[in-house]
Amino acid sequence: MIQIGKVLVSSEIEKEMFVCDLEACKGACCVEGDLGAPLEQDELAEIEMVTELVKPYLPEKSREVLEKEGPYVLDEEGDFSTTTVDGAECAFAFYDEKGILKCGIEQAWKDGKTSFRKPISCHLYPIRLSKLYDNHIGVNYSRWSICSPACSLGESLGVPLYKFLKEALIRKFGEAWYGELVQAIEGEEGG
Repeated sequence: MIQIGKVLVSSEIEKEMFVCDLEACKGACCVEGDLGAPLEQDELAEIEMVTELVKPYLPEKSREVLEKEGPYVLDEEGDFSTTTVDGAECAFAFYDEKGILKCGIEQAWKDGKTSFRKPISCHLYPIRLSKLYDNHIGVNYSRWSICSPACSLGESLGVPLYKFLKEALIRKFGEAWYGELVQAIEGEEGG
């Protein structure tokens, strides 16, 4: 376990090898599971603002669900997540020409239509954040069989999870925090 400020990072973040392999998994993380993408409180307004911009990227069924149910739901535990289509894929997802599920929000961001890239929970995946005692945050690797191809690709390329998710970790915690994480991990390796 590595602690940087009020963030506790699982040692799996440094040891596990991981590089998303969309050709193999087809974006399964956008469709598997019980709920849509977890949302932070400060992302709710962002999601509301981008919904209309994203709709042109989405299939008709997703647009209908967003119109009827809105862009997010509140679950039984009091947490927000993106709306889903028939309890399956995220309402903001679409299939590309290769049959890979992609994020409409991220596509709108790539096309310069929004400054909001996508929910941080999606950007950080397969890392999941948890609220801990005294405003601490837990950073844990969420091992799931749908990501087996990503583990294999990461292993073959020699890319640890913390390096694969550098951009997302910086987005969430800042450049200085990420520098401390790298120093804590690589300082241990070199020492």
